[in-house]
Order: sequence, then structure tokens, then C-alpha cells
Amino acid sequence: MTTDPDEETPRYKTFERTDARLRPDQVTAISALRKRVAANRTDKGERITDNTMLRLAVDLLLAHADDIEGNTEEEMRSALLGKGPES
Repeated sequence: MTTDPDEETPRYKTFERTDARLRPDQVTAISALRKRVAANRTDKGERITDNTMLRLAVDLLLAHADDIEGNTEEEMRSALLGKGPES
């Protein structure tokens, strides 16, 4: 789903601000992914940020919401990623 701002409103201002606590390895990986994706694009018109990557991750999570089950973060991660408890 895309948000179409009017021509005078910067796109980032059309999103709601929220905070999330991420592990250091997640912050590093998101930044590295953003840099790789941004460098490999052929059309560099739209700015790609760490927040872009986080919005994509949330979209992916929500698309697979029916796969999430468990009582702990680790159990839910395993269910989402298709890994059994022994993985």
C-alpha cells in the first residue's frame, strides 16, 4: 500500500511516527541492507532510508500474520520463519 502525498507535503510526513526497540544486530543489518538496495537501484528518484526498510518488514510481517503463533518472541519468530523449535 502506498501513501500518495500531495505535491507540497513531503512523503515522509504522510507516515505516523512510532518507536521500536531493535537489537544492535538488527540496526546494523537494516542499515547494510538499505545501503545495498539503494546502491543497486537503477532509478534513484525516491530516497530509500532505514525507515523504508522497516516499513517493508512490517508489510511482510502483516502479510504473514496468520503464520504467527507461540507464547514468546522466539516461538513466534520460529513459526513465522518456518523453523521448528529445534532449529
